[in-house]
Parts: sequence; C-alpha cells; structure tokens
Amino acid sequence: MSRRWPLAAVLALLVVAGAGAIALRDPQGIPGDAVAAAVTTSPPSVGEATSMPSATSAPTTTTTTTTAPSTPAGTPLAGKIKPGTQRTGVATFYDSDGGGACSYDPGPDPLTAAMNWSDYENSQACGAYVLVRANNGKSITVRITNLCPAPCRVGQLDLSAEAFAMLAPPVTGEIPITWTLVSPPLTKNISVRYKTGSSQWWCGIQVVDHRNPVARLEVQVGGKWQALGRAEYNYFLSEKGAGCGGAIAVTDIYGERLLVDPLPVKPGELQATSLQFTGH
Repeated sequence: MSRRWPLAAVLALLVVAGAGAIALRDPQGIPGDAVAAAVTTSPPSVGEATSMPSATSAPTTTTTTTTAPSTPAGTPLAGKIKPGTQRTGVATFYDSDGGGACSYDPGPDPLTAAMNWSDYENSQACGAYVLVRANNGKSITVRITNLCPAPCRVGQLDLSAEAFAMLAPPVTGEIPITWTLVSPPLTKNISVRYKTGSSQWWCGIQVVDHRNPVARLEVQVGGKWQALGRAEYNYFLSEKGAGCGGAIAVTDIYGERLLVDPLPVKPGELQATSLQFTGH
C-alpha cells in the first residue's frame, strides 16, 4: 500500500505583547506532513532538471562579480548539504504542487521534493537541486521546494508523487536512496521578489530560480554591505527597512557573488535579472 504525505499547512498567530495586536506569521507544518501547501501572510507594515515558468518583469540591469568560486566544500557557506558529499536515507512521496515552506509559487515542474527537518536547516536547502539514486539503479534530479517535518528522518526526502514513480512503483511506499547536491544547467536566470507587505520600512527579499543553493544575501546601506537574516520560509528580512529597494548581493555556497542593481519594492512580484550562478 502506498504511503502518502497529505497536503497540510497551519497558520500560526503570534500575539504582540503590550500593543494588544495580533500579527500573522508564516506557518509551521503539522508534524508528520510535508508543508505542501504552506500559506504565507504579510508581516505588519511598520512605515536533468526543469525550472518553473512564472510571470516576470523585464530583466533589470545587473552586474556580477566572482569571489572565491572554488571555496572548498565544508566551509560555513555550505551548511549541512555540502558539494561532493553523498547522503543516505529513504524516499517517500506526497501530492506536491511545487509550493510549500520555501514560499515558491506552485508550478508545472513535477520533479520536486520536501527536505527533512534537519537538512532543511532554516530554509538553507530551498531551491537546491539533488540527484536521487535508488538501489535499482534509477535516478532523477529534483528541486527542494518544501519542508518535511518530524517524523521525517535525517537524510529522508519526501518526493513528489511523480518523482517517486520514476524510481519505484508507488505501492512500494518507501525506498532506500542516496542523494547528492548537483548544479544542473538551467534555461532561466535568477529572479528577485519582495515579500507581500514589503515597504521602505520593512521588507523580505527572496531569490528564485537559482542553480546553486543561496548562502547569503546582502543589501547596500550607506555605501556598505549588510547581510540579512534568513527566515525559515525562505525570505531574507530587513526588519527596519535598511536596504529595501537598494542594490542586492547574492552569494551561493561556492562563494560566487552576484550583484543586482537596485530594484523597486514591488511586493509579491517576481523581477527578472540577467544573472545566474556558474555550474559546478
């Protein structure tokens, strides 16, 4: 009998002390379910792989620099998912539409997966491409778009139903696998999106359609670069508005740094660039 992880999401409410207001926060998955249909909410206003097609604006003028592209595996940039390191685990499956905890738009690409809670690592795994191999010799490349909370095990991938079926009959339910980070060719360049609710006083910034996992995002403030913290729903947050609408620097786990010229703050809209990380 096949094992499926049902679509599930829950919206958490956080009561702001002192003000008596209730602020909506991005959701956590119900334990045991992949967050396959995660609901996102706006923060309070304070002043062999395919990529998902999406509506974008005209590409912005961009520049690129490369800083230490040969950064050794195992550096702090890499996190738990390191280049060249093979992982072992099991594969299960669920009905995925490509959306989920990484806050990507649902799309037609069926080869996606939810990453186990440990390797998800506060959304650092979002957008990574991994080559999954089954013991029968079959393999596929999937894109990480979601979180698989406990009881998902360390090393486990909860594949889309379509991806699992390419490795084994769905009736199997669970199979042993190995998986490795890959850097596949893409037909699209990266896009940047400001989160719904963003303004000059608060903003969340997301990078989409990147070939390699994103390790760092910086904004330019007063002529200096300032790194932003990353939320578990895969946005980099400027809590006081510093750098919102300014130049952006995006660094992948290999150390390549792409510079994006200032973009207007257009909440919820994907804004295309002419940049993409180098393949490895």
